[in-house]
Amino acid sequence: MGVRAFIAGCAGLALSPDERAFFTEARPWGLILFRRNVESPDQVRALTDSFRDLLGADAAVLVDQEGGRVQRLGPPHWPAYPPAAAFGRMGADGARLAQLGARLIAYDLRAVGIDFDCLPVLDSPAPCAHEVIGDRAYADNPRDVARLGRAAALGLMAGGIAPVMKHIPGHGRARADSHVELPRVKSSRAELEVDFAPFKANADLPAAMTAHVVYEALDPLFPATHSRAIVENVVRGEIGFDGLLMTDDLSMKALEGRFFERAARAFGAGVDLALHCNGDLAEAGAVAQASPLLGGRALERVERARAAVAAAESTAAAFDPVEARAELFAALAALA
Repeated sequence: MGVRAFIAGCAGLALSPDERAFFTEARPWGLILFRRNVESPDQVRALTDSFRDLLGADAAVLVDQEGGRVQRLGPPHWPAYPPAAAFGRMGADGARLAQLGARLIAYDLRAVGIDFDCLPVLDSPAPCAHEVIGDRAYADNPRDVARLGRAAALGLMAGGIAPVMKHIPGHGRARADSHVELPRVKSSRAELEVDFAPFKANADLPAAMTAHVVYEALDPLFPATHSRAIVENVVRGEIGFDGLLMTDDLSMKALEGRFFERAARAFGAGVDLALHCNGDLAEAGAVAQASPLLGGRALERVERARAAVAAAESTAAAFDPVEARAELFAALAALA
């Protein structure tokens, strides 16, 4: 039986009877976890296992595990990882340690049944931009963002986790938080092309997440998530990304309209997967209704993403998580 091209959230630490019924009928491609879904390693593993019991062994489980402010699995059961900006301050060792940190995150995630991490953040924060990106970015300049972000992506893949770069084509100039309102970026196309650079340098990575941002020089009417002009001409065209493309969370307040319309507009723009995070089953049901069965190019991109991760994992060097964790946190202590 096929699955639908959307990712859903759930409300608590275990799937409720209503959620089990919904997932069985709606058949989402994936489940995304948040702090409300995380208590302990055994509990998270039971949750991810129960989702796959309903949808099959290939069902995806995602999380935003960046480090710093955005870390869903944290103490006391998991380390408090640093924000991306810490690696940007580490000089010549930054890329190696970013890769090491991501490899440790992958080790944690694989142990509890998670196989996609919404990392790296490839946004380049501009002066006067909203702090929603802030230290989630590796650096202020796009070249270092590209280099450090790629290192993190390779660390995830070596540990069997698919990286999802975000927020394509770049959230770093936004002066509003798209969780609460729609940002409008008035920068010129030439300025925006600077922000495309980290994504272009990493266009071969397996997956990406769109930005709920209006770029007036690219499409004055629609945010990237809903803009065919941006998806086709910029993301797929100028940036050259032909991997798996998912929306940012459709329940964010940057978007307007009913949830069926929010999802339908994203698919109309050329996005492969709709993401709905808050666990509200009424909203998720509307997203499901707008979501096609996963097939065609979208299914090919899913398969390519998994194959790329499997290849990277199969050739990865031996890994000792105890030694790696000691090295990473010693470097962080020295930085402080």
